Amino acid sequence: MNAAVITVSDSCASGLRVDRSGPAVVDRLRQAGFNVDASQVVPDDVARIALAIREQAEQARLVVTTGGTGIALRDVTPEATRAICERILDGFGEHMRREGLKNTPFAPMSRAVSGTLGASLIVNVPGNPQAAIQSLEAVLHLIPHALALLSGDTEHSEPNHASEKE
Repeated sequence: MNAAVITVSDSCASGLRVDRSGPAVVDRLRQAGFNVDASQVVPDDVARIALAIREQAEQARLVVTTGGTGIALRDVTPEATRAICERILDGFGEHMRREGLKNTPFAPMSRAVSGTLGASLIVNVPGNPQAAIQSLEAVLHLIPHALALLSGDTEHSEPNHASEKE
């Protein structure tokens, strides 16, 4: 499965700070068996983020953004994601925040969202490297099933799935 990572950060995009969250997410995705074909840094700008997500989703089945999910004025990754996604997966963000509470009382302040764009899955995670990995870990087990569904594979092999009980 192909994946791409987009770091959203004004300071990293301008060269004032070294990106640590993007490489951490790339490493974790590779450990999980993804082929990470692209990694880029964009500033906190709705149009630039949306364009980067669209471009990466043309090539990758999974696009993970890191950064811009908080409540600061320049944190606009969720707005960009919502603007281009066809469907929002509320449960991904809810689950990431619930799991995040195990590590920090600030987890509910994350506005990270996830959604679909064509056959691609878009997942926002925070910009802090540790929080990014923890958030990704929270939903990593769901991603293969989501990608299978987006590919048209609607057969469910889980014994407890609702369609198996009918």
